[in-house]
Amino acid sequence: MQPAIKKSGTGGRHAQMMSRLLMAVLALLLLPAYAAGPASRGALERNPRLASLQIEIWPEFDRPAALVILRGALAADAALPASLTLRIPASTGGPSALAYSTAEGANLLNLEYQRTDEKEFITLRFKLPERYFHVEFYDPLATGASARNYTYTWPGDLGVNRLGVVVQEPAAASDFAVQPNLTASAAGPDGLRYRSAELGLHEAGKPLPITVRYTKTDARTSTQMLQRSSGAAPAPAAGSGEDVTKWVLLVVLALSLLIGLGTAAMWWRGRRKPS
Repeated sequence: MQPAIKKSGTGGRHAQMMSRLLMAVLALLLLPAYAAGPASRGALERNPRLASLQIEIWPEFDRPAALVILRGALAADAALPASLTLRIPASTGGPSALAYSTAEGANLLNLEYQRTDEKEFITLRFKLPERYFHVEFYDPLATGASARNYTYTWPGDLGVNRLGVVVQEPAAASDFAVQPNLTASAAGPDGLRYRSAELGLHEAGKPLPITVRYTKTDARTSTQMLQRSSGAAPAPAAGSGEDVTKWVLLVVLALSLLIGLGTAAMWWRGRRKPS
């Protein structure tokens, strides 16, 4: 009986060792997730408060997607440079623009940032040298059916003293509705209508969903329809300036070659006369 007892005790110790080993391996595997979570939350908690934030949504403006624009301003007495952490939907693939300006409405300057990709969000971290920042990104929008809807949720990463929302109505859209209700409506210089409202104070950590619904049967974007109706030529592509430069260089080289050939011919004729 004694050998059986000893064998059972050895097996128990072996099982305990294996259990501890498995727990250690599991802890090592989960360590990055636990480390990233609290750090991200801590960075959000350390965000400065914004004096104002304007959230703009332009559905189907120049792409079959929703263009979301965030225009923020720190308080006038904010310490600069200020470190900000901001989340955008993972479905966007990342920002198309992140910039700052020295004053409201001034020229935008590109701003470097770091990004962390997670399941639902892309976290952007950047240092703001001035009070004003500008973020743009495109979020997918289903355009297969005539009844279309899109929802952007402001995650509440920063507290805001004065929060405003502006939504652009797509060209040729009908039955347009926004939630929360945006009472003001006005025509913009581009010929499109804009719905807007001032929502006032908004505390950090409180999400704000903005849902847009409308009906649209035309597959073209607002930009395409405005260009067609006004007869304006399409805007040049990003690489058109480079193409023009290449053509100018080719023309200069051709002229230089012709001048060189003419000079050589005259020199050759001058040599043949004395001979």
